[in-house]
Amino acid sequence: MLAKLENLEKRYLDLEEQLAAPDVFDDQERYRKIAKAHADLEPVVSLFRRYRDLQRQYADNRDLLEDADHDIRAMAQEELHHLDREMPEVEQALRVLLLPPDPRDEKNIVLEIRAGTGGEEAALFGGDLFRMYCRYAELMGWKVEIISESPTDNGGYKEVIALISGSRVYSHLKYESGTHRVQRVPATESQGRIHTSAATVAVMPEAGDVDVDIRPEDLRIDVYRASGAGGQHVNKTESAVRITHIPTGVVVTCQDEKSQHKNKARAMKVLASRILAAEQERLHSQVAADRKSQVGSGDRSERIRTYNFPQGRVTDHRVNLTLYSLDRFMDGELQGMIDALAARAQAEALKAEARDA
Repeated sequence: MLAKLENLEKRYLDLEEQLAAPDVFDDQERYRKIAKAHADLEPVVSLFRRYRDLQRQYADNRDLLEDADHDIRAMAQEELHHLDREMPEVEQALRVLLLPPDPRDEKNIVLEIRAGTGGEEAALFGGDLFRMYCRYAELMGWKVEIISESPTDNGGYKEVIALISGSRVYSHLKYESGTHRVQRVPATESQGRIHTSAATVAVMPEAGDVDVDIRPEDLRIDVYRASGAGGQHVNKTESAVRITHIPTGVVVTCQDEKSQHKNKARAMKVLASRILAAEQERLHSQVAADRKSQVGSGDRSERIRTYNFPQGRVTDHRVNLTLYSLDRFMDGELQGMIDALAARAQAEALKAEARDA
């Protein structure tokens, strides 16, 4: 580990010299690449320097244990106790920073939420989840753009698909895929009985132009007249688009825009992301067939979280974490849960690395 950290520090110093060169601004694209690489290395190099400084302090205080002065020996012993606690923490943090990064972490996401079991109550819960993620996106400074939606009369969603763009969106929301279960008394329940319903969430990294090769001959594109609730026609032109990817059977429809061209572009964006996600899941399953992450596979059939409104709590079943702040959670305060999921994923990755070493 130390050799790897020393090489990273050399790379960091080399980039620092390049940034200080007089002609660095002549090529803006090159400058941005160098600056980003330098910024990416800064956390691990800073922590490595802190770790090295702690090692020096430890060696110095060990030497002071031989000092003739009793007070100096006592102070050295006390300092060693502090260092014995801090050094393993810093070393663990360094191991986490050295884990191979997920190349998808920088990507925007396509978020899909669908009502599951529970009828209208499930659709209402789907709407609640979508607003929760929109609020979190607002807190994070991200942008949310609805690609396709099937709203219900009571403010819920049978299905909603949105693009969320911003800084490292996938890294924050990648553990949200799965079945979300709600327990509460529906507004239509006259006896005050608690009902259980569910909605499924899929978080897929947005596919870039070079991520997925979709051949035009593999597509069947149908256009039809867009319709709203109750079958009423929203417009009189065939602006709605349905795209079928014949090799995989993936079907995407989009009718929210009045322009057929815009609907087709949005449908293609969702199609590419679904195909990319399916291929990545296939590769992941091959590599980790003998080892399933404790955080969960991210499959939408897997129940990952329960929202209990009567008790005001939300429980994530993958990390056995319960928060008694459901109101704030539904208002977008997700970071504590996300941090717990990320920490578990890092711990599992470190275990896997140790087993494979």
